[in-house]
Amino acid sequence: MNANTLKTSLRTLILLAAITMVAQGAAAAEGTGATDGDGYTAIGAGIALGLAAIGAGLSQAAIGSAAVGMLAEDGSKFGPALIFTALPESIVILGALPLFL
Repeated sequence: MNANTLKTSLRTLILLAAITMVAQGAAAAEGTGATDGDGYTAIGAGIALGLAAIGAGLSQAAIGSAAVGMLAEDGSKFGPALIFTALPESIVILGALPLFL
C-alpha cells in the first residue's frame, strides 16, 4: 500500500467514526436505545462494529508488516513496534461502543 491509500483509508475511518458518534449522540438525545424493538439501532451498531473491524484489519496489515521490517533492522525498537501495532485496535473498541450504549 502506498502513502496515498493509507491517508485515504485513515480519512475514511475518521469520517465513519465521526458519523457513528454523531448518530449515537442523536439517539441518546431522543432517548432511544437498542431496546426500542425496531431493530434499526441494532443494525446500525452491527454496521459500525463491522466497518471498524474491517478498517482496523486493513490498517493493522500495513502497520504489522512495517513493524516486522523495523524489528528486523533494529531489534531494540520492540516497544514502539508494539505500540504502533496495537493502535488500530482502539478503532475496534470505538466501533464496539454502540453495542453497549
